[in-house]
Amino acid sequence: MKTTTATIGKQKYKTEIQSKNHIIMADEPIEVGGEDLGFTPIALLEASLAACSTMTVRMYADRKGWELDKVEIKVGFKRNITTHQIIFKKEIQFFGNLDNEQREKLLEMGSKCPIEKMITGDVSVVSILI
Repeated sequence: MKTTTATIGKQKYKTEIQSKNHIIMADEPIEVGGEDLGFTPIALLEASLAACSTMTVRMYADRKGWELDKVEIKVGFKRNITTHQIIFKKEIQFFGNLDNEQREKLLEMGSKCPIEKMITGDVSVVSILI
């Protein structure tokens, strides 16, 4: 199993996240008691979806030899308080010499990234005390 480790000490909400030799910081905003030293957990999830989608689009365009100069994807989400449904919204921009058919195909490919498949699939979390 691949492992990512999150560690929090006594400093309120400041969390160090390590995966292999990469480290990022997570925290909560000042208004909820954090110090705003890093991404919020929600922003990390949004970032995962945005990064995975852009990488998937880039890989596909590169394989096809298409003139894609840049991809920009903004991700946000809303939670319906009544139904508890969560909807992620991706605003996608493609820059480059692409026709409408290529743009539509890239849009389709962006929704096939592993993170999107994970969050739209049947997901379970198993917690084990060690």
